[in-house]
Amino acid sequence: MIPGRLLAATLALLLASCGSDASEPSAAASVEGFPAFYEITGRDGELEGWLFGTVHALPPDVEWRSQRLDAAIDQADLLLVEVADLSDSEGMARIFRSMAFDAVPASSIQARIGSSARAELDLLLAESGIPPDQLDRMESWAAALTLAQQVSTGEPQYGADRALISEFAGRTVVEFEGVRGQLSLFDSLPETEQVDLLEAVIAEASDREDRASEMTVAWKTGDLPALEKASGEGLLADPELRAALLTSRNEAWMSRLLPLLERNERPLIAVGAAHLLGQEGLPALLAREGYTVRRVQ
Repeated sequence: MIPGRLLAATLALLLASCGSDASEPSAAASVEGFPAFYEITGRDGELEGWLFGTVHALPPDVEWRSQRLDAAIDQADLLLVEVADLSDSEGMARIFRSMAFDAVPASSIQARIGSSARAELDLLLAESGIPPDQLDRMESWAAALTLAQQVSTGEPQYGADRALISEFAGRTVVEFEGVRGQLSLFDSLPETEQVDLLEAVIAEASDREDRASEMTVAWKTGDLPALEKASGEGLLADPELRAALLTSRNEAWMSRLLPLLERNERPLIAVGAAHLLGQEGLPALLAREGYTVRRVQ
């Protein structure tokens, strides 16, 4: 198991499954063909920071950098991301192992899922070479993340967040959650929701390559309506999973973000693209607090 790939693959599902009430992109954004990027200004009109939606795992040939983003990287005082130390694979592995097996599953992995998902799971296991008894010993959320590693078509070393972290070498990088905090989101789900997550990962496996390609293009070109189109599909269509993995996290992040914006330092906030969409996204939540969040690409 490669923990960095596992974590990136699972979090990338939030992009492919995202739903929102996002507005149409501006004509300029559509022509430029870059990922959505926002400036944050305060009530006094002063620039307070930037928001950029990332993808955690990408193919190596995706070009997503722009002059506007590069300028913000140069001007920002610090970088704010979900997980700061993405290069520590050994540390991530230890944390995952300490959490994935800490409760004894009551049944085999096949017995936990519905009958309609079992044949697809068998295909996934055969394709990946994962022994079924390995998943049997895991909690359901951990089994889901392990399978999501197989579903992913991107590579975490080319993820946008990792590239940005490297750009801030020698400068301050702050994390919202960290690896343990992020995995705890899954570990704390009720068993029924863990099984829903597991079945959603299995269901998305059959068309993963086409779906991942479509979502990568939509993200890279800043095509918010294309991302919005997936609103009724995937794991975020489940209200409880959506609350636990997306909207509740956004609200928790606001409690960290608001004091930071009140200081003189200007952050570049780079989080998964799904967290910036719609009335539950960070731009909308910041607007409710009196900030002006303007899409500039």
